[in-house]
Amino acid sequence: MTTFSVAVMPGDGIGKEVTPPALELVQEAANQCGVEISFTEIPAGAEFYAETGDAFPESHFQEAKAADAIFLSAMGHPDIRYPDGTEIGPQHDLRKRLQLYAGMRPCKTLPGLPLPLKDPRSNELDFVIVRESIEGLFAFPRGHELDDEEYAHNLMRISRTISDKLFNFSFKLAQQRQKKGKGKNLVTHIDKANVLSSQHRARQWFYGVAEQYPDVEASHQYVDFAALDLLRRPWVFDVMPTENQYGDILSDIAAGLMGGMGMAPSGEIGDTHAVFQPCHGSAPDIVGQGKANPTAMILSGKMMLEYLGEKHGCEGALLAAERLEAAVEAAYGTGNIVPFELGGCAGLKQISGAIANKLSGVIEET
Repeated sequence: MTTFSVAVMPGDGIGKEVTPPALELVQEAANQCGVEISFTEIPAGAEFYAETGDAFPESHFQEAKAADAIFLSAMGHPDIRYPDGTEIGPQHDLRKRLQLYAGMRPCKTLPGLPLPLKDPRSNELDFVIVRESIEGLFAFPRGHELDDEEYAHNLMRISRTISDKLFNFSFKLAQQRQKKGKGKNLVTHIDKANVLSSQHRARQWFYGVAEQYPDVEASHQYVDFAALDLLRRPWVFDVMPTENQYGDILSDIAAGLMGGMGMAPSGEIGDTHAVFQPCHGSAPDIVGQGKANPTAMILSGKMMLEYLGEKHGCEGALLAAERLEAAVEAAYGTGNIVPFELGGCAGLKQISGAIANKLSGVIEET
């Protein structure tokens, strides 16, 4: 049996609530396909900072780094911050130190939900925003060393090295999606090249990389117009690489199209390491109420299984990812699950339980 090691970081707030059922479902899907997942929990985050004075000790980072993948839940708390007012998020340290340049933010709608927009041809949405995660404006969040009484500073800086990695990742992703019968074999660079010189250079680099993929269609769009299209015809997109801050904003719009942050998974992927986590925050206002939606955490686990399978050539992990995703879709397809954020009354136990039941059904039907 193939075994993978996974570092688990439940973090703060509802992160500690959605993590256990997600671990159970990932493990069950993996076991069904002859794959063993060895989970190791690592404390980190805002609450850990409040207790110890260190949000993410070096020994904890090294332990996470040594794993085959990192499964991270919600981090941060509005009332616990660093002295300069910035939020506490060890996930940012992981992105930078492990060079996780490709932030995958898939937008794939699930059946049975009252959603705002669907492709009139397929009755669903399925595209991926690829957010550059270690450079851009967010890479220098503490520019206050240059501040004075009149001006506050942050810096937009990108490199050709990381940009080329991001674009290669995006074109390969489009090719992979096409092989699976998904997407349009299209990569659309989202930028602001008409205003920012750095974005003009990024567009040039993008089309330079595009020449290496003549079988994939390459295009570009300004970020403001892309935001408009996400709200009127999101089905025109397939793979969308973009700068860090743009990706942060656009991926929240995409989450809204899926039904909310509780539905939106993500992966932060580099050349040698990867972190998988839901897009939602720690939501301290609903802790302990059973209202937390575990779907994004579970689908992030599906992405993790897919990553492990592709990286290590493990067919069992790839099959486990397919089964877990099929179980999620089947559970929602009944029309009996509507999370609280969509006006329903399904919470942690109802959603995870329904998916667990369908996962058992998936194995019985194969």
